[in-house]
Amino acid sequence: MESVQAVKQRFGIIGNDPKLNRAVEKAIQVAPTDISVLVTGESGVGKESIPKIIHSLSHRKHGKYIAVNCGAIPEGTIDSELFGHEKGAFTGATATRSGYFEVADGGTIFLDEVGELPLPTQVRLLRVLENGEFLKVGSSKTQKTDVRIVAATNVNMNEAIDKGKFREDLYYRLSTVEIGLPPLRKRSEDIHLLFRKFASDFAQKYKMPTIRLEDDAVALLLQYRWGGNIRQLRNVAEQISVLEQDRDISYNTLKHYLPDVGSNLPAVIHSKKEHSDFSSEREILYKVLFDMQRDVNDLKKLTLELMKSGNVSKVKEEQSSLINKIYSEDTNNEEQLAAIVDEEEAASQDVEVLSIPSSGSEAFDGAQNRAKKGNYDFAEEIEEEENLSLQEKELELIKKSLEKYGGKRKDAADELGISERTLYRKIKQYNL
Repeated sequence: MESVQAVKQRFGIIGNDPKLNRAVEKAIQVAPTDISVLVTGESGVGKESIPKIIHSLSHRKHGKYIAVNCGAIPEGTIDSELFGHEKGAFTGATATRSGYFEVADGGTIFLDEVGELPLPTQVRLLRVLENGEFLKVGSSKTQKTDVRIVAATNVNMNEAIDKGKFREDLYYRLSTVEIGLPPLRKRSEDIHLLFRKFASDFAQKYKMPTIRLEDDAVALLLQYRWGGNIRQLRNVAEQISVLEQDRDISYNTLKHYLPDVGSNLPAVIHSKKEHSDFSSEREILYKVLFDMQRDVNDLKKLTLELMKSGNVSKVKEEQSSLINKIYSEDTNNEEQLAAIVDEEEAASQDVEVLSIPSSGSEAFDGAQNRAKKGNYDFAEEIEEEENLSLQEKELELIKKSLEKYGGKRKDAADELGISERTLYRKIKQYNL
């Protein structure tokens, strides 16, 4: 059995990261068997090297090795590509065609991006894994194949299974042995080594002096996140080798080739911030709606007084403070509500914002004149209406939720659909 270092040298794998060495070691150990292998890792980490190692160290090394990018083949033709088709099986099938599983009989097939396979093709692949049988498209004759399958994916297979995009039974058949490759950002000691190797290769390719990084540029190289992993690093090395006249690369030069330098925070941080902003806007929306509800209740009270007395002057004199409160408040709340409703689409509901005049007396006179033309048969309904405000209903819901979860604010907040911080503020507001 070859050593890890010998295999890495043979296949041009650069780096001494322990996780990388462990992945190569597992590939060496599993190669002599016919066990199915699933290679996992982010895009650009070099997953294609593992199947080549497995094939070359197996008893199938003299058989065919076929690499198939499952994500690059259209869904309508992938069955034909993998399993072949009979003449006349579909429009354009002018002759019988052998698929990869027939051609690679006795060898190895590498299915890259296997998570992109459509579900019907997954069923066909499962049959091959279970008993080595397959059917050509348009044929009823079962054929046998002896193929070793090595698959690779950069998607989270458990999530894909939960969403119904990948068959669980196929996943377990493919991942008899799972080999994971680490992302480049977790191989910090290998980054500069790889860059130097790429720089040397491109210097030979383009017949020019090799570029070298200054110390501050090396520090930037190691700190960068490298979302595209080795593929991105190689691309950056090639760009600099071709475009830069000065072969000593400084920090300022290198940063122009690295997008979003300084923005190395994980995406989940931004997601939390967006959630926080939404929660804050939702709280403002609740407050404005509660204020509007109070104004509506006051307006009902004033209307009822007007209907009972019938004396406009008397009502204006006795209820002047209430009139000014309803009609003369600053309209900031209204504008704020309109902005939030427009931005968040008001949870897909239509919200009508009424224009509030600045003069309380003028507005009341207008409302009173409109009331004279109206129908007040609903007066008895207003008197009998329950005097429960939104605050009282909210308080009741909060109390019930806290009692249900024994005072645990996090669980109560989750049930109420608000943040724990908002619930804490409400508890202080209502002196719970």
